[in-house]
Amino acid sequence: MFSVTVNKSAKVQALRNNSYFSGLDVKILEDLSQGINLRRYDRGEIIFWEEEPCAGLHIIQHGSVKLFKTSRQGRELIINVFEEGATFFNEVPVFDNGQNPVNVAALEDSEIWVVEAEVIRKTMQQHPEMCASIITNLTQNLRMLVGKVEELSFFQVTNRLARLINQLPEEQLVGGSTQRITQDQMAARLGTVREMVARSLRELERSGAIQVKRRQIQIVDQEILSEWGEYPCN
Repeated sequence: MFSVTVNKSAKVQALRNNSYFSGLDVKILEDLSQGINLRRYDRGEIIFWEEEPCAGLHIIQHGSVKLFKTSRQGRELIINVFEEGATFFNEVPVFDNGQNPVNVAALEDSEIWVVEAEVIRKTMQQHPEMCASIITNLTQNLRMLVGKVEELSFFQVTNRLARLINQLPEEQLVGGSTQRITQDQMAARLGTVREMVARSLRELERSGAIQVKRRQIQIVDQEILSEWGEYPCN
């Protein structure tokens, strides 16, 4: 990681583009800009670890990251993947003054803004109108987590895999070897192990939904694949 030198107007614009700060007066954004820095991370580099002190709100300028937890046995569970345009992550410890709840790593070379937590909390006290945006964003995250709990509780791995395949961009299914998602990565996204992903891929292939050839996943019948993702297995 290393810091990137940027001018004040670029900092203000980055804040204005974020839903937490978009409605604030320019003078407030200029004050906030004193506590924002742009950092560059290499692919695979850890941005921060779970239970470390929170550096601040992170806003993706370019690139993508994964939020993940790791068990004592080393098994990884990906909580979410954020890409350019996803706006921000790690706001919870900013507002509750706690430690980072997850680990975060760069999935590709990335540039990320970091808005200092203390600067945000101070601005909230001075401008309580920010609280409406905070509530909205936090409830959206809560809905996302409730959805994940529902998937893990009611949907089997094959159902969840069908949903994931439907959501992935084409290059991650049939692109080059450096672009394609691996079975280990799919397992981490689904909260399972590689062997279960391989078994589910075969099941989807037998149903006529997909074809797997040379580690590439081709969608053969979109309707069948969508049905797998829509209805839980019995």
